[in-house]
Amino acid sequence: MDGGAARFLDEATWRNSLFSGGWTKIDATLQIIEPATGKAIGSVGLARPADILKAAGRARAAQPGWAALSPDARAAVLRRAALTLETHAKEIAGWIVRETGAIPPKADFEVGIAVRCLYEASAMPTQPQGHVLPGTGDRLSVCRRVPLGVVGVISPFNFPFYLSLRAVAPALATGNAVVLKPDPRTPVTGGFAIARLFEDAGLPPDVLHVLPGHADAGAALCGDDNVAMIQFTGSTAAGRKVGELAGRHLKKVSLELGGKNTLIVLDDADLDVAASNAAWGAYLHQGQICMTTGRILVQESVAGSFATRLAARAKQLPVGDPASGQVALGPLIDAAQRDHAHDIVQRSLKAGAQLQAGGSYDGLFYNPTVLTGVKPGMAAFEEEVFGPVASIVTFSTDAEAVALANRTAYGLSAGIISASVARAMAIGNQLSVGLLHINDQTVADDVINPFGGRGISGNGTSIGGPANWEEFTQWQWLTVKGAATPYPF
Repeated sequence: MDGGAARFLDEATWRNSLFSGGWTKIDATLQIIEPATGKAIGSVGLARPADILKAAGRARAAQPGWAALSPDARAAVLRRAALTLETHAKEIAGWIVRETGAIPPKADFEVGIAVRCLYEASAMPTQPQGHVLPGTGDRLSVCRRVPLGVVGVISPFNFPFYLSLRAVAPALATGNAVVLKPDPRTPVTGGFAIARLFEDAGLPPDVLHVLPGHADAGAALCGDDNVAMIQFTGSTAAGRKVGELAGRHLKKVSLELGGKNTLIVLDDADLDVAASNAAWGAYLHQGQICMTTGRILVQESVAGSFATRLAARAKQLPVGDPASGQVALGPLIDAAQRDHAHDIVQRSLKAGAQLQAGGSYDGLFYNPTVLTGVKPGMAAFEEEVFGPVASIVTFSTDAEAVALANRTAYGLSAGIISASVARAMAIGNQLSVGLLHINDQTVADDVINPFGGRGISGNGTSIGGPANWEEFTQWQWLTVKGAATPYPF
C-alpha cells in the first residue's frame, strides 16, 4: 500500500503472521488479492485448526483478568481504540477500497460507523448490569449480567471491518476475550486492522486473537471447549453449518445471515425518488450486502414507468476500479461470486424475465442489472444474488404485495415507499422481517439499533445497541445472606 514512512498498517508488522500472543510468523501463508486488479497486495499467516485451539486456550486463561479490571479501565481501552481509528481512518479506508473492491465513500462510511461502534461499546462497562429482585427475609436477591468467557467471531468479506468490530467491541466491553477469524479474502480490514487498534490502545495480552483461516479453522473454533459463544455473520449455507456444529457443542450461537429483501413501491409513490431508493438499495457495494434490495415489488399501474426510470439510472452508473477513478460500482469479490450472480440472471431470463439493463460483465466488474417480469419460482425471485441485480415484480393490491413479500424463507429487511405513511405501516405490520423501513430502502445500520433477521436470515438473535447485553453476556442469579442459617434437615 502507498503511504507515509510510518504506516499504521505497515505490512512488515503482519506479513505472514497471525495475531495470537503478539504478532507470530508461521509457515502457512495466504496471499491477499486485490479484486479490482487481480494483483497480490500482501501475505498473511493462514491459521490451521491447531492455531485456533492454542489461541482459544490462551484467550480463556487471559479472560478472567480482563473481566476483573474496573469498568473505567475497560472503557478507556475502547475509547483509545476509537481515537486511534479516527487518527488512521484514511489509511484503513484505503485498505477497505483495495481489499474489498469498495468505492471510497463506502469505505469512509464503514470506518465512520466503526468509530461509532467503538464509542458505543466504551459506554457499556459503566451501564447498569442487572436488577434487584424481591428478597425474602434477610436474603438479598439480584440478577446480573456476567461475561460468557471466550467469544469466537467469524466475520465476512463484504463489510469486514465493521462486521468484525460490531461483535469484537461489545464482547470485549462486557468482559469477554475474543478469538476473531476474519474471511481469508479480507484478513487485513477484517482482522489485522482491529488487532492493531487494540494493540495500540493497550488491550492486555491474549485478550484478543486474530487468525485468518478457511472453513477448517472455523470448525475448530465452533468445536473447542474453551469457546463459549460463536458470533457468525455470513451466508445462510455457511451459517447452517456453524449453527449445527456449535449447537452440538452446546455453545451460544448468534447467526446473522443472508436476505432476499423486498422494497415495495406503491402507486402513490414519487417514482423518481423510489427509483433512486431502489438503485441505492440494489447496487450499493455491488449488491454484496445482506440487506441488499433483492426484490422490488411495484404496483402494476406504475411498474412500466418505474422500470424505465430504474433502467436509466443503472445504465448511467460507472463501473470500474474504485482505487483509480470515481466510480459507482467496483468489482465483485471473486470469480465465484460473479458466476453465481450471472447464473441467477441467466436462469431467470430463460424462465421468462426480461433484461432492461446490464446482465453482462468484464472480469469481476458486473454491470448494474435490471430484470422485469420476474415471478415466483424464478431464480431472481427466490435466491440471494449478492450482486448488482434489481428484480422487478408487479402486484395489483396491497394484500398481494404482502403475500409476495412474505413468500420467502428469508426475513431480514424490507422497505416501503408511499405517500401515505398509514398505508405503508399497514403493509409493514404484516411483513415477517427483523428490519422495517417506511419511506426508505432496505440497507441501513445505525449501530445503536438491534440488528437481526427472521427465518433463514438468522436464528432469531440480534446484535447492536441494547441487544448487545443479551448477546454477549448471560444472566447470573445471586443471593446474599448476612449469615448462614439452619434448615429443617
